Amino acid sequence: MIQNEQIKEFFCDNWEDIVNKIKEGLIVVDLKGTILYVNSAFEKLLHFSKEDLLGKPCDILECDNCLTNNTPSDGRKCTLFRNGDVIDLRCTFKQKHGPRVTVLKNATVLTDKNGKVVGGVETLTDLATVIDKEKVILKLRKELNQKNGFHGLIGNSSSMQQVYELIKSAAQSNNPIIIYGESGTGKELVANAVHTLSDRSPHPFVKLHCAALNESNLESELFGHTKGAFIGAENDRAGRFEAADSGSIFLDEIGDLPIVMQTKLLKVLQENEVERIGNPQPININVRIISSTNKDLNSLMVEKKFREDLFYRIGVIPINIPPLRRHPEDIPLLVKTFISKCNLKTEKEITTIRKDALDLLINYHWPGNIRELINVIEYTFVLCSDGEITPEHLPQQFKRLASNMAEKKKFSSPHNKRQQLLNVLKETQGNKSKAAKILGISRVTLWKHLKKHNITVDKSAY
Repeated sequence: MIQNEQIKEFFCDNWEDIVNKIKEGLIVVDLKGTILYVNSAFEKLLHFSKEDLLGKPCDILECDNCLTNNTPSDGRKCTLFRNGDVIDLRCTFKQKHGPRVTVLKNATVLTDKNGKVVGGVETLTDLATVIDKEKVILKLRKELNQKNGFHGLIGNSSSMQQVYELIKSAAQSNNPIIIYGESGTGKELVANAVHTLSDRSPHPFVKLHCAALNESNLESELFGHTKGAFIGAENDRAGRFEAADSGSIFLDEIGDLPIVMQTKLLKVLQENEVERIGNPQPININVRIISSTNKDLNSLMVEKKFREDLFYRIGVIPINIPPLRRHPEDIPLLVKTFISKCNLKTEKEITTIRKDALDLLINYHWPGNIRELINVIEYTFVLCSDGEITPEHLPQQFKRLASNMAEKKKFSSPHNKRQQLLNVLKETQGNKSKAAKILGISRVTLWKHLKKHNITVDKSAY
């Protein structure tokens, strides 16, 4: 077993070789900031040699975020020696030749055997790769917002353009907004866009998912509580409405709000004040309500599951987000965008999607909307190593879709269509209702096909 003394002896004999194998740049300075040592990674990072730096003041490196003490009384030039360490400080250093380099700096003091501070050691981690990735992400976001999207919403179809225009108009009003849309269509993005474009944008945007909490927790989350109001209420707590004062509150899936909570919410909207649980003293609020739902509130009102007076309070400005199947022309742009994002996340180099695979995506019905499309693209990145996405990389449901599309293509040929009609009629022994059901068409459509292809049905012939 290696003893501590052996380790110390080994380190003393090999310390320079050890520190030169460290990938981060390393520098040692004395109390006055004089450079005593730099490792090989430091030389490579800043393009200075040891000869350029040893014995020189650390000012030569021109760190833009240096913790310098301008009036040292004890000869200690850097406030590192007062604070004891520096943790994850982002800064830039001068290179001997070339542009400044951005690094993450960590530093700590060095002490002698008696605990006296004698110097400091810093490590510099090159952030060039991180900076490049941040620039790509920023560029991607900027391009999407300017050309093909709107505050995180992606699409340039006419239906999406109408949504963008309505968002811009609604943002200038202070009336309550309700956003209708199926799950996965981007209702929260719409709510965020409304707030960002409104005069309330400098103030809080607070969100609450109404379906995620039970009734008692909802009341506390929305209106707050006082210490001792119920078991577990150990401190006073402001609710979401107080937190959103002067800003906007987003009540996601408001159709799931229990009737009792609907009544309390209506009172808040009518009086512009809330009462914390355990304290009847009203608190004035100035909050804009933005709601969303994937349910039919009219049906819920008929079933007495949603208050009609609350409906008219929250639904002054309705915004309807179309499901993805209603604007499939946006799918190529969405796919391109999500491929770019997945490339950044996975560091793969998948450049495109093959046309037959894209055709499958365009013809799919997308019950989960854009969220489901994101999941599908992420799934393809698991199977596809690089190059392009093909039908083989798509989930199982697209295999069935491909088979159905192939059958439809066969039926589109006049010869094939006539033969298929004859085959189905033979299979059903001339029963037109059964034949129409097998073909997935109405009896009227079947009759038109039979007339077009000059087919007469005689049941006695079967």
